[in-house]
Amino acid sequence: MFVSQPQGIVRYIFRASKSITNKIISIFFSAAITTMVEEEAKDQKISRNKVAVLPWMRNPVDVSSFNKCPLAHLPFLNPRLEAALCSSGIDSLFPVQVAVWQETMGPGSFERDICVNSPTGSGKTLAYALPIVQMLLSSRAVKCLRALVVLPTRDLALQVRDVFATIAPAVGLSVGLAVGQSSIADEIAMLIERPKLEAGMCYDPDPKSCLVELKSAVDILVATPGRLMDHINNTKGFTLEHLRFLVVDETDRLLRESYQSWLPTVLQCTSSSVDGPFSYVSASLPSRFGSLKTIRRVGVERGFKGKPYPRLVKMVLSATLTQDPSKLVQLDLHHPLFLTTGKTRYQLPKHLESFKLICEPKLKPLYLVALLQSLNGEKCIVFTSSVESTHRLCTLLKFFGDLGIKIKEYSGNQHQSARSKTLRGFREGVIQVVVSSDAMTRGMDVEGVRNVINYDKPPYIKTYIHRAGRTARAGNHGRCFTLLHEDEVKQFKKLLKKADIDSCPAYTVPLDSVQSLRSTYDDALEKLKESVKTETFKKQKMGFKSSNKRKH
Repeated sequence: MFVSQPQGIVRYIFRASKSITNKIISIFFSAAITTMVEEEAKDQKISRNKVAVLPWMRNPVDVSSFNKCPLAHLPFLNPRLEAALCSSGIDSLFPVQVAVWQETMGPGSFERDICVNSPTGSGKTLAYALPIVQMLLSSRAVKCLRALVVLPTRDLALQVRDVFATIAPAVGLSVGLAVGQSSIADEIAMLIERPKLEAGMCYDPDPKSCLVELKSAVDILVATPGRLMDHINNTKGFTLEHLRFLVVDETDRLLRESYQSWLPTVLQCTSSSVDGPFSYVSASLPSRFGSLKTIRRVGVERGFKGKPYPRLVKMVLSATLTQDPSKLVQLDLHHPLFLTTGKTRYQLPKHLESFKLICEPKLKPLYLVALLQSLNGEKCIVFTSSVESTHRLCTLLKFFGDLGIKIKEYSGNQHQSARSKTLRGFREGVIQVVVSSDAMTRGMDVEGVRNVINYDKPPYIKTYIHRAGRTARAGNHGRCFTLLHEDEVKQFKKLLKKADIDSCPAYTVPLDSVQSLRSTYDDALEKLKESVKTETFKKQKMGFKSSNKRKH
């Protein structure tokens, strides 16, 4: 009895320890399997979110490896173009402009299509305008439409037209604009050159019944998609038959929205069959340019097999160029060359400082006013999330009384003339603050904008990039402030991570400045409510009148 008892205890302890060991092993393997499953699920999630990168985008030309270059050292630059640039205050080119010039000028120029992903304010407009004007100058025999630049908005198109107008006239090239700013008849008069009639000669504008030739009045056309389609479909004498260059600026937006299928239409209008004229020209119509034809033959040279030559050169540009193959394939790019700045997909201007301003709930307008007052009248753009928010915020700010700064609204809901007037006043310094919807985010360049304020948090990193890019342009310094509630901070931090921004310091305004505005704010809110009621009543009244007119 006394001998077997210790043996039983030993056997019991052995069995217990074995059971505990098995449980530990089981727990260990269970944890390991759980970890493996979680990691696999995470990898699958990443692979789902990650867009496949096209082969030609994997080894881009790094624009940041280029330096600014004085015009005097730029190879092949026409002396007249150099003089035109100098007279407008440009004595050197920025890195992105030098990079594009190097890839497009000289032997083998424009053998490949050019894709540029470069930060806002880096100088992309002149990067394509200068080589296009130089190439048209060297190859032009007669005037016809050879370069087309397409942009998503009127204001941006006007700005790009001004850049071309700085250099093109100096070498005898003319620039046209088709954005719907004027009537279609006025645009046609500017785009199509009617023949001069001799005494006693009768002119019938119908191409089927006249022998006189209609000629293009422009070498370069800057257009928005909608008005471009109007001219393609309805304007007699308008043709893309001789087009040599197609620029798609703000590419990601133009590819995201169909705009009446403008892109496939343009590509169809410039396509050709073997050793023949363009397939889109109806056989029943005589050439709109009489004996002038651009014959594109199908090439057999290296890289051009089965492709028309001379080919249509495409240049696509954006600060947030899409990497989605399904979108880029629409452009039918020819051996594209990808130029980008650095290794990060999303890039902010080099000299931009980003700040966050934490606001108390329901007091955000007070923090905005206190911030504007602390900026001492510096040029500033305030971005909101919608057209309606823009209008209401601008109205509210005006009800604060005399803040010592002039504030104006700028949104897509306004008439073009009102927007142009605001933009002109802002550029001239008469207006210090512009409250804007995202109508101003894309490409708009206003000199001297020192600050951008996100009154409403941007929903996407692309929106933040384009908003912030209205300042710190062309190597200048600038600041971007984002107003946040406490519960938005974490989400905003995740947003900035997508652009590899790890820190965004907090900016504070004196609390007594905010509190001193409370009584004024309450009065302003009451006035805003009355203003909204009045506007709503007017809209309803106008709607009632228009419905009665339709009935009668």
